[in-house]
Amino acid sequence: SQSEQQILSSQLECVQSIRDGVLEEAKCTESDRVTLFPQQGSGAETQTQSALKLLQVETDTLYNKADSEDLYVTNILYEREVTKREVTGAEVTELVWKLCLAHSASYETADLFMTLVFELRHLSLEALRALWQRSSFKCRDNWQPLIDALPSCATEACVVLMKDLIASGEVEEDKVEYFFWSLTFIPNPTSGMIESLAPLLKSPRASQSCFLGVTALIHRFCSAHSSCGVVPAVQSVMRTLGKFLGGNCTVQDSEHLSKMQLVLKAIGNAGLAAAPLAPALSSCAALRSHPLEIRLAAVQAFRRLPCSVR
Repeated sequence: SQSEQQILSSQLECVQSIRDGVLEEAKCTESDRVTLFPQQGSGAETQTQSALKLLQVETDTLYNKADSEDLYVTNILYEREVTKREVTGAEVTELVWKLCLAHSASYETADLFMTLVFELRHLSLEALRALWQRSSFKCRDNWQPLIDALPSCATEACVVLMKDLIASGEVEEDKVEYFFWSLTFIPNPTSGMIESLAPLLKSPRASQSCFLGVTALIHRFCSAHSSCGVVPAVQSVMRTLGKFLGGNCTVQDSEHLSKMQLVLKAIGNAGLAAAPLAPALSSCAALRSHPLEIRLAAVQAFRRLPCSVR
């Protein structure tokens, strides 16, 4: 049938000359033929010839020693040029406004958001609080850029402000959960962060992510500070967790059982800081009258403790 006949036929032929691994010359001929009505033999044909020839080879350019002084080897992931100028609250406020006006699915929005995160890291707690007063508004679709940027900021000032906003009920539940999970990825935790977050564990509404996020933060802090056990903020958190255990992990009902399992998992998260709770954990694991889930969770809570802890 007509539809099965080939309308376009093409052919390409190239000849290459290579010497010592270098392409010296390439000559190509391309033919394209279009046949509109095969029965009548009508159509059009084009032929294109191209030639590429090596003219000269230059020697390697040698860099002066002075040129290499600014060069260094680094991992390019997440690297951003350090801001040398002083960042002001007014500039960051303007950034938030620009984010609100930008299209949500654009490269501009992504770049503005990254800039916001990095510039928040230069602001003090007082400056951040003033910024929140000016920029706590919601953009389209109820988006609050500051609430999304604060967990990625990862400075002590950002953590303290976020904790204050959570305590005052100004952050939606899903954003609160996201903040607690983000604590695991803070590279250099401080005792001030732990001190600000410790009171949240005492709240009856404290979630699983709160317990696990705060204790994961303590574990990273203790990995960098071998004497973390004497830090008051760390001691405060561990005392709170110890009170939940009640000495031997006795539980009254299924809801209390679930909470006890969570607390034991959080203690295991904390690592070195959990050493003072080792006797209580031993009692929890040893009592045969306890549910098997509690005894097993108590044993697993030893997972990050050093072998010197009995």
